[in-house]
This record gives sequence, C-alpha cells and structure tokens, in this order.
Amino acid sequence: MSASNERGSRDGAIARAAGYFDEGRYLASLRRLVAVPTESQMPGREDALRRYCAEALAEEFDGMGFDLSVLDNPRPGRGPALLASRVEDPALPTVLVYGHGDVVRGMPERWRDGLDPWTVAVEGDRWYGRGTVDNKGQHLIAIQALRALIEERGHLGFNAKVFVETGEEVGSPGLRDLLKRDAAALSADAFIGLDGPRQTTFLPDIKLGARGGVAFDLVVKLRDHAAHSGHWGGVLADPGFILSHALSTIVSRDGRILVRELLPASVPDSVRRACNSLVLEDVPGTPVPDAGWGEPGMSVTERIFAWTSVIVLAFVTGLPDAPTNAVQPEARARLQVRHTVDVPGDSIIPAIRRHLDAAGFPEIEVVPVMERDMFSASRTDPDHPWVQAVIASMERTAGRAPNVVPNSSGSNPSDIFQEELDVPVMWIPNSYAGCNQHGPDEHALAPLLRDGMRLMAGIWWDIGEGRVPPGRARGPGA
Repeated sequence: MSASNERGSRDGAIARAAGYFDEGRYLASLRRLVAVPTESQMPGREDALRRYCAEALAEEFDGMGFDLSVLDNPRPGRGPALLASRVEDPALPTVLVYGHGDVVRGMPERWRDGLDPWTVAVEGDRWYGRGTVDNKGQHLIAIQALRALIEERGHLGFNAKVFVETGEEVGSPGLRDLLKRDAAALSADAFIGLDGPRQTTFLPDIKLGARGGVAFDLVVKLRDHAAHSGHWGGVLADPGFILSHALSTIVSRDGRILVRELLPASVPDSVRRACNSLVLEDVPGTPVPDAGWGEPGMSVTERIFAWTSVIVLAFVTGLPDAPTNAVQPEARARLQVRHTVDVPGDSIIPAIRRHLDAAGFPEIEVVPVMERDMFSASRTDPDHPWVQAVIASMERTAGRAPNVVPNSSGSNPSDIFQEELDVPVMWIPNSYAGCNQHGPDEHALAPLLRDGMRLMAGIWWDIGEGRVPPGRARGPGA
C-alpha cells in the first residue's frame, strides 16, 4: 500500500500510543503482568512462567490479529517462550521484537514499607514493582505501540513477530537450541529489543549489542595446612603475596590492562565516533569515574563501550573474619573480564594462562567459572542500514538524534540472535541508571515509559511506511 493511500497518520499513531498511557490502559496492563511472580532464579516457578506466556501476556494481543504459540524450552525444567506473529506479506520486512517475562528474585522483605514487588505502586513519576523496567514494562511498550499502529493505519505494513522468553535472568538457558529448532517461525530481517537503562533521562538511546563476560578464579595452593606464623613466617612462601604480585602483572597501579591479548587490536571508526558522540547524565547516587584510571588516551565512553575491563570480584586468603597467626596455605581471587566482540571470549582464559607462565607464576591455577550461561560479545555496526533507519525515526519523533551506543556495557543475548537468525540487533531502552533493577524498590519513571510509547509508535509507523531495507522473500511462514 502506498503512503498516499495510507489510513491515518504518523502523528495519529503516536498520539494513540500516548493516549493508552495517559488514559491508564498501559498501567492497568502493567499491574496485571507484574502480579505474576515470574522469578526464574527461584525453584518451583515453572507454572508462573508458563502462565505469564499463555495467559497474562497473551491477553495483550486480543483483537490484534496475531497468531500465538507457547514454545516449550528445549532445556527440561526451564520456562517457555511466547511467540506472537502477524505476517501480512512474506515479501515485506519482518521485525522480531524481543522481551523477557522473567524477573530476578522479588525479595519482598527488602523493599521499603508500603511496597510489594508484585503490586505496582504509583508515587508521582515513580512506578514501583518487580519487572516494571526489567522487563515487563518495556516489552509492554512495544506491544501496545503495535496496537496503536494497527488501530491508526488498519494494518502494520510489515510483519511482526513478538518473542518473549522467560529465562534471561538466568542466562537464557535453552534459547540457542530453541532458535535452532524454531528457526523458520522466528526468521526475521531485524531484531528490536526493549531492555536496560538509557544513558540519560532526557535523550533516547539505541544500543547495538553487548559486551561479553568471562569469569575465572586464580588459585595459589602451596600446601594442605596453615603453619604457625612465628615458627614459619619468613621461610614459607606466602600465597597471598604471590597472588598479589601476579595480579599486578595483569592490571597496573593506574588501571591499565597489561595483557595485550585481552585488548582489541583496534576500535572501528564507526564505534569510536559513536562513543565520542554520546551524551551522558550525572545521576545522583551513581559512581563518578576516577580520573587517571584505565587506558590512557581514551574517553570514558570508549573505555566503557569499546574496550576491555578486568575486575577483581573477590580476593581471599585465610579467614578474613577470624584471622589466625598462621602462614596460609592458599589464596584465591575471582576475576571478571568484560570484552567487546573484537576480542574472542574463548581466547581470554588461554591468554591469562600464557601470561602467568611468561611472568613466572606457573604455580597459579586458572579455573573457569560457570555460575550461569554467560552471554558472548556482540555488536551491530552503527552504520548498518537498519540502524540508520531506526535512528532517523527516533530523531523524527524526539526532535534530536538519539544516543547511539555501540554495545551495552553489560550482557544480553544479542549474540545468540545474531548468530542463529542472521539479523542486525537493536535495543531501545526505556529505563534509567537509578531504577534499582535487580534490587529492592525497582521502579520505572513514568515519563520515560510514555516517551518509549511515542518512540516505538513512530518506529513502527516508519517501518510500515517503507523507511527500512526491503524484506527478504521468505515463503508462506515468513
């Protein structure tokens, strides 16, 4: 359908989406979704995860012309996913919309008086409840903005597949196998997910992937038992000092990473430009970067989004809470490396091993840590045509260009979708740094939610108007 024959208007679609928010429709839906205790980290929540997909979220698609299916997780005992598909023409572009319905532990005993994780409490612009931002409130934005487009235009003008999983908070177990198994049903031209915080409360973001995370222990075990410090101090090797000296060969006193294999050989120009164009906001209560710490000659944003970080998560020798007068037998440190797609994740532990051997620490063992399925690094190029089209849409709605973040500083499953579905990945976050996600008193800011409704309605309108690369021919199932 040509733009001249379109029913309604872009401004009308945006106004409808904002109207859902202003009239309380969005809040009513959010209350219903938050009320389902979808704690994927807690045993015995499989029924709640399934109920979220099959009942609570499914209700949001009533009257929208989507075909719904609950996809079982290939991993036994893990939560399912909801797939809602509306295929208008296999030749049109197809967008896969992502969200996750699971949340971290509710921890009701840690919320302040008057708040409950499973009940949305409105206090001015702050809407409290577990999942208000991570992630129920965010994928609800995408769905209701799709409804606004359908009601305004009468159709989408593209194909939409909304995929909401229920295991992201535990590393998305089974997700890759699910994408392999249901590749035809999930095929798409582009991926748009709504998750995470924005860099500012006054400027929207588009994020294009994630850094990967690799954790491991460095262990120095010299003997089976501690030895009296008066008798043996000064003649027995001290594992605490040995490990301390080893750590100092990995990261310098001023925070520079000394293991060159952990660093990108180069940073793409498009990524460097995006980093140095970012607008940041000082949020009260958040840390302030330490001057002089980290790679010299790089901006703070380059160090966060385009470089590697190495962090000591824990360091222990002996019993810190009850020290004894003894030379300890063992010392242990847990390190985490966050890295961009420019550094292969599977190269990191071997690089640390080679470095320790070359530095004279063969006695230190490197033990990989598998606390959860860690996501790998990923990045869509900021110059990708789909990215540029979505940026242009956001600028058209907001009146100024969004922050373009080459990849999130944290983790998400971007790599799985890029590798299994061969799609550009874009994230449009609608929260802020002080939202307390994963902690007590998680909350959304109402103005950011409303802003997200407007932005997504504009994006959906522009995709349906043909302001994106054409779709690939896909056959009957699209």
